Amino acid sequence: MFHDLPATFATAHWGYFDAGLAPAARVRSGDVVRAEAVTHHAGDAPDLMMDDALRALYAGIPEEDRNPGVHLMTGPIFVEGAQPGDMLEVRYLQMLPRFRYGSNLAAHWGHLYQDLGEKERVTIYEIDPNGNTASALFAYDYPGKYLVPGKLTPRGTCTCEPALRGIRVPVRPHLGTAGVAPDAMGRVSTVPPGAHGGNIDNWRIGAGSTMYYPVEVPGALFSIGDPHISQGDGEISGTAIEASLNVMFQVVLRKDFHFPSPLLETPDVWIVHGFDEDLDVAMKNAAKDMLQLLVDKHDLSRDDAYSLMSVSADFAVTQVVDGRQGVHCKMPRGIFPPRPSKAESY
Repeated sequence: MFHDLPATFATAHWGYFDAGLAPAARVRSGDVVRAEAVTHHAGDAPDLMMDDALRALYAGIPEEDRNPGVHLMTGPIFVEGAQPGDMLEVRYLQMLPRFRYGSNLAAHWGHLYQDLGEKERVTIYEIDPNGNTASALFAYDYPGKYLVPGKLTPRGTCTCEPALRGIRVPVRPHLGTAGVAPDAMGRVSTVPPGAHGGNIDNWRIGAGSTMYYPVEVPGALFSIGDPHISQGDGEISGTAIEASLNVMFQVVLRKDFHFPSPLLETPDVWIVHGFDEDLDVAMKNAAKDMLQLLVDKHDLSRDDAYSLMSVSADFAVTQVVDGRQGVHCKMPRGIFPPRPSKAESY
């Protein structure tokens, strides 16, 4: 079946995952969902990044209900039959920008905030749909600290300046935050990533990729948000180019395998993710999960898997700005011989 899930104040929640939240939709394994993912930065240029529906959404969720995190989420989606210990396979089919504009914030949680004079700055980017690139339209210094999720800054209230003249960056739409509800009481912030998914901020989670999320509560309760149109590994200023997306995906319930962390499959690579407040520990967590993937999926011994990781896997910093820092490990799929007895994907 096909389900349409617009983002309204009845289907959205701001800043949290919650195992007790009533579902915004119910689906079965194999169903396809078209959902609106709305950026919490639309107010950085409301004349360019908002329409009447988004203005109503922002107005419909009170500021005091936007906590403890910052991301505006659509969902949750209840998956019939999903139980703790299962895996939720989400096949991302399409991600289309809702507008031609997006916002990047150099924030007080950015990695070089103190080095750059403790100043917050917003840069608005415009998409060139013909070239599939984005270029800076203007930038402005944000007064004070960017603290309130969904803050509105009309263009007439700031001094807009040219920025990044002549530079174009590739547009690669993806979800910064998506995942299932954690097994916890009450609200869990959308800011730190974890085993449930959440704010992973891996720009490869776009159309054509598949994510596997460990189910922690009955129904999985899957939500999406924090849409981006471009980001580099590290997300060093604190944000990507934040821009609303219309996202189409297929949900498949998997009871035939389990994996301890969010697992990403692209046409070329397998990617595992490690998280921790300490980047070294995040690196070790990613390494351990890649080791498990090679042992479980490719029947390698632990010794052989360890050697292969050292000569073929690429480790990189996913982000350093989300409380729990992230490291991802990429293993190319093409190096393995054909396995007629096993499917190439999970």
